[in-house]
Amino acid sequence: MSQPVEMTVFYDFGCPWVYRIARWLDQVRQGGEYEPQVTWRAFPLEQVNSPDGPEWGLWEKESRVRSKSRAAFEAALAAKRQGDDAFERFHWGLLKAKWEDDMDHGRRATHLLVAESIGLDTAKFEADLEDPGLLAEIGADYTDARNIHGVFGTPTVVFPNGGASYLKLTAKFPAEDASKFFNSFVATVRDQPDVLEIKRPTPPQ
Repeated sequence: MSQPVEMTVFYDFGCPWVYRIARWLDQVRQGGEYEPQVTWRAFPLEQVNSPDGPEWGLWEKESRVRSKSRAAFEAALAAKRQGDDAFERFHWGLLKAKWEDDMDHGRRATHLLVAESIGLDTAKFEADLEDPGLLAEIGADYTDARNIHGVFGTPTVVFPNGGASYLKLTAKFPAEDASKFFNSFVATVRDQPDVLEIKRPTPPQ
């Protein structure tokens, strides 16, 4: 029987590191030893990198101004209105559409294609996309990430006990190492609160 491990991951669809960690967690599940129970929460990098300062909020931006990240987050939250499993399938589907099929993750056409491919009620999905309350959910996720956990980038993994880490994996991360590394990652980040930072230096080229 697989061991459940709860975690929250703050993400942005436009971040390649998020795609890689999602793929890694999927490999961990397939390994059967662990069952990562992930709550994905929005952390728009467009907000982090905004030249307008912290007073500006992506979730308050006028709807006529196009934002890829905001549109993608809204689509994911609209999918979640059909259940957590629907959200998981849509989240993974949109990441693959972006990073495997080179599709525009901010376009409504892409969202509808993914929604249809994973079996969502597309009429409900489109109706939920018009709900302005989705913007408030994005804002709440970002505010919690910054004010409670000190998140600065994606993906950041947060465990229920407060242990947290920003994580980057290479594109060549071997699937056969997925569960082994997962065990080490949890043991370090969740279970060793005195380990504050591990960072690899980048050798000069």
